[in-house]
Amino acid sequence: MPVIYSPESAGPAAGQVDTAAELIAELTARRLTIAVAESLTGGLLVAELVRIPGASAVLRGGLVAYDTALKRSLLHVDSSVLNVHGPVHADVAKQMAGGVRTLLAVDDVRADVGVSTTGVAGPGQDGGHPAGTVFIGLSKGTGSWAVPLQLHGDRTEIRAETVRQAIDAVRALIAQGDPE
Repeated sequence: MPVIYSPESAGPAAGQVDTAAELIAELTARRLTIAVAESLTGGLLVAELVRIPGASAVLRGGLVAYDTALKRSLLHVDSSVLNVHGPVHADVAKQMAGGVRTLLAVDDVRADVGVSTTGVAGPGQDGGHPAGTVFIGLSKGTGSWAVPLQLHGDRTEIRAETVRQAIDAVRALIAQGDPE
């Protein structure tokens, strides 16, 4: 039987910085919690965070909202945005990131940071968007942001690069401190 996943296949290559470990350390040092909503990455982002010992101190959890209806019903993405733009859009990513903070609230306290991924992994286009069109959503405090990306590669490469970019985006967001 082929090995589909093994701990040896996860994480950075020898000599590379483990940005997921650094993110978990930064969240822990700042006493921030994070919640994850994924579409095109299908759980890869939360799996990358869970790979790090100590992630349970800061990671609230994750939701794979692959179906557009789940983005609306669970993450409260505005129906009008979905109807006009479809699921691959900056506003969808921002609303997913904010929605998952609320969805994964503990004792009515939202997660401090929300991150989301939505886009087209390929191989072909979807909804008029070419493969590699990705939006990373970020939410912290009362703000929300979207990071647009146009990635290249096959489906696996696009999904993996989205995870790397999402981790980097969250690290950049929390490095800025509290929004005004």
